[in-house]
Amino acid sequence: MEEKKYGTRAIEEGTLETWPNPSPQRRYTVRMATPEFTCLCPRSGFPDFATIRISYQPREVIVELRSLKLYINKYRDVCISHEAVVNQILDDLIGVLDPHWIRVSGDFNVRGNVKTVITAEHGERE
Repeated sequence: MEEKKYGTRAIEEGTLETWPNPSPQRRYTVRMATPEFTCLCPRSGFPDFATIRISYQPREVIVELRSLKLYINKYRDVCISHEAVVNQILDDLIGVLDPHWIRVSGDFNVRGNVKTVITAEHGERE
C-alpha cells in the first residue's frame, strides 16, 4: 500500500486554528479569497470550482491562514451543494472565531449555462 503524500495527510488532519487578535480594541475587517476552491456536485459527482470570499470583523481571535487553506482543501472530494458548502464554511468559522460579523460568499464557475453566487452572513457589521 502506497503511503499518503504529505499534502494529502495535512489536508485530512487539518482543522481551523486561530491566533490572538492583535487589535481587539478596534473593529476592523479581514478579507480573504480562495480562488481555487473545489467540491463535487452531490448529484453528478462532477467537480465544481469557485472562489470563496470571506470577510469578517474579529473579536478576540483571527483565523490562522495555513489552517484555513487546509480546511478549504478538505472539500475537494466532498459531494455537497453550493448552498450547503457556503453555509457550512460560515458555521465552522463562526464556531472558532465568534466574530462581530462575518460573510462567506461562494462565486461558482458556470456549469450547464448557470452561474451561481451564494452569500451567507452572521452578526452585525460596523
